[in-house]
Amino acid sequence: MTVRKCIPWPDKRLRTAAEPVAEITDHVRQVWDDLIDTMYAMPGVGMGANQIGEMLRLIVVDATEEGNQPVRMANPEILHASVQPREHDEASPNLVGVSAKISRPRAVTVRFMNEQGEMEERDFVGLWATSVQHQIDHINGKMYFDHLSKTKRDMLIRKSRKAR
Repeated sequence: MTVRKCIPWPDKRLRTAAEPVAEITDHVRQVWDDLIDTMYAMPGVGMGANQIGEMLRLIVVDATEEGNQPVRMANPEILHASVQPREHDEASPNLVGVSAKISRPRAVTVRFMNEQGEMEERDFVGLWATSVQHQIDHINGKMYFDHLSKTKRDMLIRKSRKAR
């Protein structure tokens, strides 16, 4: 089990889009495994590779109560998002001590390269959809608080600095 350190905000890697993955290699599998171990140790329901300093378009999500069904995705992209929104408290281990209620589409259809190197499309709903969108934001260099107004975002960052 390898739990990796999450890079702290405002590290520039959190604002940099990650590089596409051309094929599933041993290194990619190792990053996925490290992401899963780190996600479960938080505990959390998802993680993007750049959160641990790996600048690859890799994410993992697991919104099961048991935390035993991780989905590994390379190069995920949202093909369709529902019009119906869902609000959920979101946080990030990269910005400690704070969270915010974020509204995102309740359901999404995502295309990604799976563990076998094959393209797959999958529908995600509820917390699964929230987590997938949150992680795709991460690998695109976007943080959850970017969905807030400037005032709320600034307050959140100030509060996090005090929590350190």
